[in-house]
Amino acid sequence: MIDLTINTDLAKTILTGFIKTEISRVGFSRGVVALSGGLDSTVSVYLTAQALGPQNVMALRLPYKSSSEDSLTHAQIVIDALGVNSQTIPITDMVEPLFERIPHADQIRRGNAMARARMIVLYDQSAAFEGLVVGTSNKTEILLGYSTLYGDSACALNPIGDLYKTQVRQLARRLGVPDAIITKPPSADLWQGQTDEDELGFTYEDVDRLLYLLIDERYNPADCVEAGFEGDFVHTVVSRIRRNHFKRLVPPIAKLSNRTIGYDFLYLRDWGT
Repeated sequence: MIDLTINTDLAKTILTGFIKTEISRVGFSRGVVALSGGLDSTVSVYLTAQALGPQNVMALRLPYKSSSEDSLTHAQIVIDALGVNSQTIPITDMVEPLFERIPHADQIRRGNAMARARMIVLYDQSAAFEGLVVGTSNKTEILLGYSTLYGDSACALNPIGDLYKTQVRQLARRLGVPDAIITKPPSADLWQGQTDEDELGFTYEDVDRLLYLLIDERYNPADCVEAGFEGDFVHTVVSRIRRNHFKRLVPPIAKLSNRTIGYDFLYLRDWGT
């Protein structure tokens, strides 16, 4: 029996403490979050508002012209419920000139461009609001590489990156996130009708159970098949984890000196502070 149940009270305490500590330790007191109206970004906004106070949070709605109206509506529900600062900054005029130059680009390329355009706005508003960017990627997405490098994966800190998607949903209920957001099909909203599970080819519930065995319990693929998972499914997930490992790393630096960043120079204390 694979049990992904978490202690949501403890998780809330740890994660709000994490946000406050990590932001304050570098001299900031504010956070900026890209709020799509989906589950993950909503949970990050709720946690950040509780950690820093709503007056110290900027929630950004960054729609494209084809973005779902539900996404905008759900994001506004969160903004109203928490009383956080907010702005709506459409990215359509930013990306359309690029799309005109690449008319044959597929949906993935266009979606990546949109995610990176949102990152540009997010970090610009981070400077304007004088707050750090709080991430919104969960553990499932990070392991599967289901994100855009230097797009939606870009952040200064990530409070939900060690929670599988199904665990984020549990925490959302504890935080009081509206049910309409918790129960709607997960979607990056990169094109009309897009859903995460359709694009991935499996449900979050199924893959979270498998990932838990592979990552947390250190099962090998053969053990997972023996535990009841279909072999092709295990192979697909393991391949995605391996193929996308580069997204989870700081870009490697070729080692030439005695102390190389990322190898021998690892911690702030190495700088004498």
